[in-house]
Amino acid sequence: MFIHNLDPVLLHLGPLEIRYYGLVYILGFFLAAWWMKYLVKKHMLDLEDEEIWDLSFYLLVGVIIGSRLGMIFWQPSFYLNNPIEILKIWNGGMSFHGGFLGIIAALYWYSKKKNIKFLKLADILSIPAIFALALGRIANFINGELWGRTTDVNWCVVFPQKDELCRHPSQLYAAGKRFVVFGWLLFLSLKNKFKDGFIFWNFILFEGLGRIIVDFYRQDILYYGFSRGQWMSLVMVIVAIYALMMYYEEDIKRIF
Repeated sequence: MFIHNLDPVLLHLGPLEIRYYGLVYILGFFLAAWWMKYLVKKHMLDLEDEEIWDLSFYLLVGVIIGSRLGMIFWQPSFYLNNPIEILKIWNGGMSFHGGFLGIIAALYWYSKKKNIKFLKLADILSIPAIFALALGRIANFINGELWGRTTDVNWCVVFPQKDELCRHPSQLYAAGKRFVVFGWLLFLSLKNKFKDGFIFWNFILFEGLGRIIVDFYRQDILYYGFSRGQWMSLVMVIVAIYALMMYYEEDIKRIF
């Protein structure tokens, strides 16, 4: 058993607080830029440095706006009655599905602006994105939020800000799942040349499937056996399977 006593603030600089949660988004920004620069050196992407930084910035803005607006879906009464809270990203509370839609919108807009294939960029950015998402769940654990269900396993965690019950560290389960998906996507990117969009649809499939499984350990309200996050993830899984089966049959065969 572990009693959660982690400080979500890394540094106090007068009135300014530097939190682990906020640093994850900054790190994700630089990871995306570094990965694109690496692919440019390998002649796998044709973008100038300025274009890479512009795209990274648009993605950062897209994920922040999408994630925070997505929280209105999860806690409508709180955010509609306290709209200023939407701006306080340092307090945590970032909707994955909202952030995902925000990134898709930013990426689509940029691909049209630069006349670059959307699915090619989506493949490239799926890899740093899933890694940053894994770090985000670790930051959720440090924040002491998104609690798991009560349990008596040896590694259970007590979150005093919630109650005195011992719970699954579901945030760490989710982080581990995303690191596994990261490994799979990296393997695909290094293994072979697939049709544009194949890695992206793998991202959607396995992120959605993993979310459905891991969220059974998370303390959520269920609707017909699933939480809202699981239902939305089920949609991701169904759409991804359809896309892979319809357009990527030969790519699937090339994996094995």
